[in-house]
Amino acid sequence: MKADLIATRQAIRAGKAHPQTEAENCLEMASSHACKDVFIQLTPEALKSAAHQHALGNSPLAGLSVSLKDLFDVQGQVTQAGSVVLSDQSPAHVDGLAVARLRAAGAGLIGRTNMVEFAFSGVGINPHHGTPAAWDGLHDRPVGAPGQPHAPGGSSSGAAVSVATGAAFIGLGSDTGGSIRVPAALNGIVGFKNTARLVPTQGALPLSTTLDTVCAMTRSVRDAILAHEVLSARRVALGKRPLSGYRLAVAKHLMQDGMDTTVTQAFERSLNTLRSAGARIDEIPLSELNELAPMMSTGGFSPAEGFAWHRDMLSRDSERYDPRVLQRLMRGAGMKAHEYIDLVQARQHWIRRVETALLGYDAILSPTTPITAPQISAVAPGAERDAEFFRVNGLMLRNTSAVNTLDGCGISLPCHTPDELPVGLMAWHGAMHDDSILQLALLLEPLLQVH
Repeated sequence: MKADLIATRQAIRAGKAHPQTEAENCLEMASSHACKDVFIQLTPEALKSAAHQHALGNSPLAGLSVSLKDLFDVQGQVTQAGSVVLSDQSPAHVDGLAVARLRAAGAGLIGRTNMVEFAFSGVGINPHHGTPAAWDGLHDRPVGAPGQPHAPGGSSSGAAVSVATGAAFIGLGSDTGGSIRVPAALNGIVGFKNTARLVPTQGALPLSTTLDTVCAMTRSVRDAILAHEVLSARRVALGKRPLSGYRLAVAKHLMQDGMDTTVTQAFERSLNTLRSAGARIDEIPLSELNELAPMMSTGGFSPAEGFAWHRDMLSRDSERYDPRVLQRLMRGAGMKAHEYIDLVQARQHWIRRVETALLGYDAILSPTTPITAPQISAVAPGAERDAEFFRVNGLMLRNTSAVNTLDGCGISLPCHTPDELPVGLMAWHGAMHDDSILQLALLLEPLLQVH
């Protein structure tokens, strides 16, 4: 894997690297075949910021390149959210708050990354701007056999590939049902979803106002901590507890259902490795997870809240939407007011019961996704592939979306070997356990990468 942001920042401060050179290298990678369809718009800001940061001296992000999902307002740019429906909108007057915080920390904004239209899928397919191929961040190679590119995961598809290829050190994105952790897992990098309330969503185009989370993908856990500190404007409290001081759990229900062979091998190997290193891992029922599907049977938050935001545009431009996104949005049109209110109340009760079931545990370990990335050709746009697309999409988002429903936090760490497709291990818990999850991830990361 390429050097992370903190190592590069240290090299800059020691006079062994220069931010201008680093920015040029990132732009060269962003313009290469490895990043085909990754960026909707490249900007020269990274070069300007690098020169500025070198003149100013130290800053948290040292002028190093950061990519922005095409969901965030940037002053003077049009926010299209991976669609063509918004292409004629006026440019943003001000930066979104997350973008402003990155700028203030010295980020070099390299460009806007491709994404699933309006952030509504976990597979990563975009019929308007193309689909970037997944890239193995651990081994610097495309995912899959030559000529058979694999889907990058979504919805923050381009953001993930920008980090995995080395075009960006941080990929700013959003996570409503897994849109950071899923592409992180499929591209062999780190994806941290913080508790939603910790980072403001101002200046980010919404999908679900209940579930949307602004967060990022990085090359390492320590970079994830740095990115979270910048985005949340808070310091992460890290202790010195050893791995044996954590009480960890694996859920029997739902999270391990339907795992393919590669994920099964990687997950079981990872658990054995952690136990050998002193981790205490219990298997618990957590049968409350089986209640998620019935709870969402009337549609769920994203279709209802997404339709509410899109309804005027849908009445004018529905034929310009990705048909698969349109299908999911239109499901929200039929949701009744009492069904939505019932869902809000059911979620609140469910969160309390899950939090009670998790008392005494510091984190739950699960596969980030139960399957590895499919080939793009199997899920590409086309009615004849819709059934397979929706099957894969459901599996991709199943584990991660449980954490969003819990209003929780979670991190995906690569746990595959060089001869395997990328696999992510997710450590997660309920709301405001962010610092504990990040501290644990620092301990897990080197153990999972021994292979």
